[in-house]
Amino acid sequence: MVDANGRSVGRSMRILVTGGAGFVGSHLCERLLADGHDVIALDDFSTGSPANVAHLMRSSRFWLVEHDATQPFDYEIDRVYNLASPASPARYQCDPVRTAITNVVGTLNALSCAERHGARLLQASTSEVYGDPEVHPQPESYLGRVNPIGVRACYDEGKRCAESLVMDFHRQGRASGRIARIFNTYGPRMAIDDGRAVSNFIVQALRGEELTVYGSGSQTRSFCYIDDLVEGCVRLMEHPVELGPVNLGNPVEVTVLELAQEIVRLTGSASRIAFRPLPEDDPRQRRPAIELARRSLGFEPRVALRQGLYATIQSFRSALSGLGELPRRGEPAMAS
Repeated sequence: MVDANGRSVGRSMRILVTGGAGFVGSHLCERLLADGHDVIALDDFSTGSPANVAHLMRSSRFWLVEHDATQPFDYEIDRVYNLASPASPARYQCDPVRTAITNVVGTLNALSCAERHGARLLQASTSEVYGDPEVHPQPESYLGRVNPIGVRACYDEGKRCAESLVMDFHRQGRASGRIARIFNTYGPRMAIDDGRAVSNFIVQALRGEELTVYGSGSQTRSFCYIDDLVEGCVRLMEHPVELGPVNLGNPVEVTVLELAQEIVRLTGSASRIAFRPLPEDDPRQRRPAIELARRSLGFEPRVALRQGLYATIQSFRSALSGLGELPRRGEPAMAS
């Protein structure tokens, strides 16, 4: 159960977060600890990092376990947030077979653990299950337009199969499941080499390099700040009934070119924009319909894109300066 502010209330729980040292996972662990729960973060550090949760190690209610989610695991827990998977195309295409296995076998292992202990599970799915959509914005009822043999299929189809497993466990009464279809999320602790638009543009702008825009830049995305996403995930997990898949994201839509231009402004960079050929199966439009989340969860993104980008840029500037890649200087003024 959650209160009017979205905080989980009632008894303290023991919660497992697979992929807990990743970008989203680390913020989720932070939130769950703040809500008074015991948290186990499971991660093989293939894309996550112990540095993301180093500040949480001071808590006696937090445990970081190095483990590959494709191998069985078992903990006495009340909740499982299954986030174990590479998420950016650059990461998941490096080893597509492993990506598919992580999404399918890793989800099966998480469900089996939940089943053994009567725990509830939230599956971190993705807007990629909609593929290159013919319906815009994308409601949960849309079945998608996905290329099952394309270069992105290891992730897209892996997540679709994971959703199938969650629903079959639920229909068989084996484990109570929730599915969050997560749309583009950004914020502090994104990996510098993450490979997605926000991180790429920020790093390129701070280094004074050309910002690489694929295609004409007219393709659209909607960007959700990490705090808003975590809020939605907690609300969905603690909802008393299974809702089916629920979109979580920010419905404000911008073009990739507009995003690049805004990041140039916020960083005060002199970088120019360079256009490159569009990658295979890159979706033209991506925007969530969030009426179900609004109605059932009281979910509403609160962080505006400019505000979220500014916080993210500060985080990236600090990280790059720490690596000796940027001259130390004052932060740029917030754009009006």
